[in-house]
Amino acid sequence: MPCLPARASVAAVAAALLAGCVNLAPPLARPEPPVASAFPRAETAGDRAVGRRPVDIPWAEFFADPRLRALIDSALANNRDLRQAALRVEEARAIYRVQFAAQLPTLSGTASAGRSRAFSPLIPGGGGTFLVTQYQVGLAATSFELDFFSRIRNLSEAAFGQFLASGENARAVQLALVGQVARQYLVERALDEQRELALRSLATRESSLSVTRQRYDRGVTSGVELRQAESLVESARATVAALERQQAQALNALVRLTGTPDLADAPAGRLADQLPVTDLSAGMPSELLTNRPDIRAAEAQLAAANANIGAARAAFFPQIALTGTAGRVSTELGGLFGSGRGFTIWSFLPQVTLPIFDGGRNRANLDLTEIRRDLGVAAYEVAIQNAFREVADALVAREALERELAAQRAQRDAERARLALVEQQRGAGVANELTYLDAQRQSFAAEQSLVQAALARATNIVDLYVALGGGSNPGGPSQLTSSSPAAQLRVDPGAPGAGPRRSP
Repeated sequence: MPCLPARASVAAVAAALLAGCVNLAPPLARPEPPVASAFPRAETAGDRAVGRRPVDIPWAEFFADPRLRALIDSALANNRDLRQAALRVEEARAIYRVQFAAQLPTLSGTASAGRSRAFSPLIPGGGGTFLVTQYQVGLAATSFELDFFSRIRNLSEAAFGQFLASGENARAVQLALVGQVARQYLVERALDEQRELALRSLATRESSLSVTRQRYDRGVTSGVELRQAESLVESARATVAALERQQAQALNALVRLTGTPDLADAPAGRLADQLPVTDLSAGMPSELLTNRPDIRAAEAQLAAANANIGAARAAFFPQIALTGTAGRVSTELGGLFGSGRGFTIWSFLPQVTLPIFDGGRNRANLDLTEIRRDLGVAAYEVAIQNAFREVADALVAREALERELAAQRAQRDAERARLALVEQQRGAGVANELTYLDAQRQSFAAEQSLVQAALARATNIVDLYVALGGGSNPGGPSQLTSSSPAAQLRVDPGAPGAGPRRSP
C-alpha cells in the first residue's frame, strides 16, 4: 500500500504533461495592410534612395538644442501621462502572472490539532464518553484543471498579448510625448524670434514717429502721415503684447508636458539650428508594421482576442480537475514526524464537468470573442491607415514647405532691399513718409512670415520623425533615461517558470 501515493503522483504528473495537447484557438491571420504599396510622391522627394531611417535615430541625436534635450529628458522622467502608461504595463504584467499561475498546480501545506469528547456504546457498562486527541499535517493540491483543450493556456496567451500591447502603448505614449515637447518648444522658439522682430520694429517705428512728428511740427509733412506713423507704432505695441502672451502660454504648455515647473536652464538655440537631421527616409509602408509602436500594440491586442476564442471554444468540452491530499495523522504530536503512533493518509479525487445546458451562455461567449477578434482586425487596419496617412501628409507637406520657405526667404530679402532703397529716397526727399512707412510694414510682415514658414518646416520634420516611429527601434539602444518610469519596461513579464518569451 505505501506505493499507492507515489503511483497517484506519477499519474497526476503524466496527466499534467498531456495538458494543452489540443489548442482550439484559430490560426492568427493578420490582414493585408489596407494601404498603397508606396507613399505618395515618395519618389519625387527621394525618400527611397537617400536618407536615414527615423526609427534608428535616437531623439538625443535628432534634436540638437541642449535645452530641448533637457526638456525631453525631464518630460520622460516626470510626465504623468507617461507614468500612467508605465503603471498600466505593470498592471498588465501582474494580470499575466496571475493567469499564468493557473496553468500550474497549487500546493498548500496543512496542519491541524484537535481534541474532542466522544460517546461509544462499546464501552463496558452500557457505553460512555472518552477524549480523542488528533494531530494532522499534509500537502494538498485542490482543483487543478488538466488543460486538455488549452482553455487556461489560451487565457494566459490572451493576458500575455495584453501585456505586450500595454508595453507598446507605453512606447507610443513616449514617442508622442517626445514629439509634443519638441513641437511646443519649436513654437516657443518661433514666438521668441517673432517677439524680437516686433521689438526691433517697434523701436524703428517709434524713431520714425519722432522724425515724422518733428517734420509735421515744421509743416513739412501732413497730418495723414503723422497718424499713419502713430498707427504703425500702436500696431507694433499690440503685436509685441500678443507675442509675449503667446510665448508665456507656450512656456506653460512646456511645464505641463515636462511635469515640473522648473524648465531647463540651458541656453536656447535659434529656430534654424534645431534640427540638424533632415534627410529622413520614409521607406516602404510595410515597414510601419514593425516601426510604429501603436501598430505593434494593435497587433498584440488582435493576438489576445484570437486566443480568447480558443478559451471560449474550450468551454464546450469537458473540464477535468484533480484534487489530492497526502499527509500524516497521529494521536500524539511526536507521531507526526517520528516512529510513534502515526499513520499515512492520502486522497485522490478527479472530477469531470461536462456542460449539458447553460441557456446559450457558452455560445454567446464564443460569439462575443469572435466579434472582439473582428474588432481587433478593424482596429489593426485603422492603426495602419492612420500611420500611412500621417506619413503621407508629412511627405507631401515637406516638399511644399521647402518651396514655401525658399519663397518666403526671397520675399524677405526683396522687402529688405526695398526698405533700404526707400530709406535712401526718403533721405534724398524723393519718397514721402507714407511710402517709407509702408515699406517698413511690408518688411516686418515678410520677416514674420519667414519665421512662420521656418516653424512649419521644422514642425513637419518632427511630424515625419514621429510618424515613422522615430527612435523606437526595439532592437536599438534604449531611448529612455534611467529616471523615466517607462525605463523599467521589459518585454519579459517575469512570470516564474515562464520560460522563453512567446510571441502571440
